[in-house]
Amino acid sequence: MKDLVILGSTGSIGVQALEIVEANPALFRVVAITAAGTNPQVIIEQAKKFKVSVIGVTKNADVIRAALPQATVIDGPDASTEIAAITCDIVLNAITGSIGLAPTLAALKVGNRLALANKESLVAGGDLVMKYGSDRIIPVDSEHSAIFQALLAGKLSDVKRLILTASGGPFRDRSDLSNVSVADALNHPTWSMGEVVTINSATLLNKGLEIIEAHYLFGLAYENIEAVIHPQSVVHSLVEFIDGSTIAQASP
Repeated sequence: MKDLVILGSTGSIGVQALEIVEANPALFRVVAITAAGTNPQVIIEQAKKFKVSVIGVTKNADVIRAALPQATVIDGPDASTEIAAITCDIVLNAITGSIGLAPTLAALKVGNRLALANKESLVAGGDLVMKYGSDRIIPVDSEHSAIFQALLAGKLSDVKRLILTASGGPFRDRSDLSNVSVADALNHPTWSMGEVVTINSATLLNKGLEIIEAHYLFGLAYENIEAVIHPQSVVHSLVEFIDGSTIAQASP
């Protein structure tokens, strides 16, 4: 049984993580969750369903306290940072934005293993994060998780390049972008994701951020990291070795 802390439990990755916990009740116990608290009812339902005793929010803390009198509710802008430092087996950082950096550092500082889905932690503070070493970081982004798995086939010193795949977003087949709307940009052809990631996917900015992530996570120079458009979204990333062989991770 592993004790799990989920930061950003109401987002798409946090919700999927709780689905995995629900499907494997003998493997995981959720000891704490955090969310913005914009929709308090969702986090209340999560806390009740998974018997969570510690909850962190930035909004609507009184509403949550009233609904969960037995729970410890930590509120304020530093709630996720405080909760990330709870001693546990795994902290999943599924927060969106650079506000995820402080919780990342807090989790690593106390020796927790970190499942990292917050790409801004590495984009904004890669040197700070990696001083704790990569051995306690499990990449959750699909591309970096794919590289993480593919690298099990060989030594990092034998890697020629990393190849990240990109769906191309909703505008990959459009040449005229003069009348693009926000709704168009949010209409991703492949994935259902949070708004920030979906917009960044539409502009391909997301892939630039992921290249920075890969640089820090795997220690390769930027000239050895590439991205390709793969609309089918079956191959999630590839690792090419110096002998010319390529290992791909594929999943529906």
